[in-house]
Amino acid sequence: MSIPSATSSRLLNMVSAAADFASRALPFVLSLIAGSTDIIGFLGLNGLFTSHITGNLVVLAAHIVAGDRTIFSYVLSVPVFMLVLFLTRVLAGGLEQIGVSTLRPLLLLQLFFLAAFLSVCLVAGPWRDANAILAVSAGMFGVAAMAVQNALVQISLTNTPTTAVMTTNVTHFMLDLGEALVGRDDAKVARARAHAMHTLPVIVGFTIGCVFGATFEAAAGLWSLTLPTGLGVLAFAMGFGERRRAS
Repeated sequence: MSIPSATSSRLLNMVSAAADFASRALPFVLSLIAGSTDIIGFLGLNGLFTSHITGNLVVLAAHIVAGDRTIFSYVLSVPVFMLVLFLTRVLAGGLEQIGVSTLRPLLLLQLFFLAAFLSVCLVAGPWRDANAILAVSAGMFGVAAMAVQNALVQISLTNTPTTAVMTTNVTHFMLDLGEALVGRDDAKVARARAHAMHTLPVIVGFTIGCVFGATFEAAAGLWSLTLPTGLGVLAFAMGFGERRRAS
């Protein structure tokens, strides 16, 4: 009787270890999604940033000063991003009130927007006219997906670095690195090292996502959106590991 019991215990430990690994790797996968989605949107949708929304304001201002035609996606991306952030927080609040974990529903919502982004681009793209209705709609699905990701990291993955905006992460990483090298307080040095090691994977993930996203976009055009969408499926599956670890 002890053999089946021991086997069962080992299997449970293996499952638990796999779930714990998936949970710890989730921010890295999310950063891959953000990097690849951002670069593919930029290259395939006339310079639209889906993650770095304020970048669209910079590009918009440059177009206006140069006398170029205004691209409506740049204007619309900011209010759409803000609205989706707000609605995501409202949705998460409703889930919390009924005792439902928010991570998997929000990962599923992000996956829905990524799939919609991919579908519209494959059915109707690419577009010569950046202001075509479907081109703008496709871009807004990408913006919505990244808004959900920004929100879910804040809501469901507490103490996790942002996975879609690297300026803050790079700032924290370099300051922590400096503290670790020249700090005199052992406790602060230890915290700085821990923070740096916590932040580095998402910086690396976003960079890798940009590299692979750009490579795939150059080779396959908007079909390259299958990369972040497939990673979205993986992230949703990894959300089950997060729930198991929390339990």
